[in-house]
Order: sequence, then C-alpha cells, then structure tokens
Amino acid sequence: MKYRVLIEIDEDGVFVAECPSLPGCVSQGRTRAEAGENIKDAIKGYIQSLEKHGEPVPPPIYESYIEVV
Repeated sequence: MKYRVLIEIDEDGVFVAECPSLPGCVSQGRTRAEAGENIKDAIKGYIQSLEKHGEPVPPPIYESYIEVV
C-alpha cells in the first residue's frame, strides 16, 4: 500500500515525517532517509493496530495525472 508522507526539518534540524491519512502517525530521524524508514515502521504499526481493533484502514493513495493542452 502507498500512503502520502510529508517530511520537514524542524527547528532543531531533525527530520519529521508524518502521514496525513493516518492522524497522529508521526516519526522522525537524523536524516531524510532515516525519517522515511522510521515512518514506514510507524505506518505498519498504525495499520496493524487498526486491524487488531476492527477499525477501518484508510485506503492507499492512487494518483492520476491529467494532461492539459
């Protein structure tokens, strides 16, 4: 599954990653790559928790592109 992830640098120089489709699913890392790996683990755990509690899992993203001429 694919989920949109936003990665920003905070005021302390730490990379903070969040998944807007999964409220409260946030992680961080010293590098962009580390934050990316950490948010993957956070997303997996978040989805496992939803499934365990019988709650709906938000659908993955499907992006489409429209050609404008």
